[in-house]
Amino acid sequence: MESQFDVLVIGGGVVGCAIARELTRTRWKVGLLEKNLDVAYEASGRNSAVLHGGFAYDPGTLKAKLCVEGNAEFDQVAEELDVPFKRTGKVLVGNTPEDMASLRRTLETGRINGARNLEIIDKERLHQLVPSVVGEFALWSPTSGIMDPFLYTVALAENAVQNGARFFFDAEVTAIRREDGIYHLTTKQGEFTSRWVINSAGLGCGKISDMLGIHGYSIRGSKGDYIILDKRVGPLLPMPVYPVPSNTYMGIHVTPTVDGNVTVGPNAEYVDDFDYYGVPATSIESLAESANTLWPCIRREDYIRNYSGILSKWVDADGTIHDFTIEMRPEAPNAVNLIGIESPGLTAALPIARYVINLIRQKADLPENPDFNPRRKGIVRFAEQSDEVKAQLIAQDPNYGELICRCEKVTRAELLQAIHNPLGVHTMVAVKYRTRCMMGRCQGGYCQMRMAQMIEEELGLQPTDVLYNRPGSHPFTGRVREQ
Repeated sequence: MESQFDVLVIGGGVVGCAIARELTRTRWKVGLLEKNLDVAYEASGRNSAVLHGGFAYDPGTLKAKLCVEGNAEFDQVAEELDVPFKRTGKVLVGNTPEDMASLRRTLETGRINGARNLEIIDKERLHQLVPSVVGEFALWSPTSGIMDPFLYTVALAENAVQNGARFFFDAEVTAIRREDGIYHLTTKQGEFTSRWVINSAGLGCGKISDMLGIHGYSIRGSKGDYIILDKRVGPLLPMPVYPVPSNTYMGIHVTPTVDGNVTVGPNAEYVDDFDYYGVPATSIESLAESANTLWPCIRREDYIRNYSGILSKWVDADGTIHDFTIEMRPEAPNAVNLIGIESPGLTAALPIARYVINLIRQKADLPENPDFNPRRKGIVRFAEQSDEVKAQLIAQDPNYGELICRCEKVTRAELLQAIHNPLGVHTMVAVKYRTRCMMGRCQGGYCQMRMAQMIEEELGLQPTDVLYNRPGSHPFTGRVREQ
């Protein structure tokens, strides 16, 4: 196994994958170490999936600067990487004089930050944009949008691999030492060496920082729960709808997805367990009650699933939440340390990556890779094609003519491409998020076993070898009865 690199990125979230991708614009030998079995298994795949406008962050911060930069370029990024994206706009809805004062302050913050085309709109204009909303006025951000955060992270990773990067999964870093100018990183997959190390470990950034010899960061997990609603309510919500934000929290909101569902949430609470993603029934009830005051279309019969995500926040003893920290320190030569990369990390991922690379350029030569290709092609979604294109696809490959997932209209051809993906990952959730198989109304009731059988057959696995998402997550532990 190849284990010697010019630079190793620790963490396969959206920021780590963006850094790896941007580093392949150089001739450096790039590797990425991820503790999970695929990219985006933590905060990057568990969020509101919103492209933020840049008005919610203090002027002069990296959060503000890099968010505005990421927002402005995302049409081109989405086109290059072939990922779903809609610039829907977003409204922050208010009702009281206090709300109006808060929105005016937010508007001014956005203008200072460089957020584009913000305006306060009245009730008539608000209800033209979102007829089903409850509110008297709103801050309208036309440049905000929605995306698929998992597919975006996958696309960054695949484009990095396409340009020469190596990704290693189930490779949690457990120790780091530096000898003779070379870093030695101990993982479950053995030891890796590199001249440079980049800590983009998300929730694990504090631990990695300590391993690098940079101490003093207190990382808190901010857990938020969500409800996913059926696609039949999707037409009622053309854009994300938010309440008036507080100083530290954007509030429980409702957001359409690029696939037609609606998500409700998140709430927020500090947690010490960074591995627990359960959603209690009381949380679901409070989410619906709160969001219904803003958008009264949330009914229990439309719930199809819930999920949660945990953000990594650098919080002082007095409760102050810090800006993104992206640093090089003398305690860790030739290392870049990223701390507290939370929202808007999804929007700002590529600007963060460029910021990291500019820091490295201050100390090292980064020769350009003339063969870098920024374009990546994703899996064609059969259900979204015209009848003419569908007929052409089936003529080229009969596997497009067999539906595996009835709810989302996912074909065998799409699952085959997902199983044989460029990153070489093959958990059931990896295939699920690349195709939307198991993500419809029945949540896998029809297609889950068919997917599992395809994974077994295509990869030559025994049923007991198939994993759902994480090490040890075996859907099958043996036969119910022998034949």
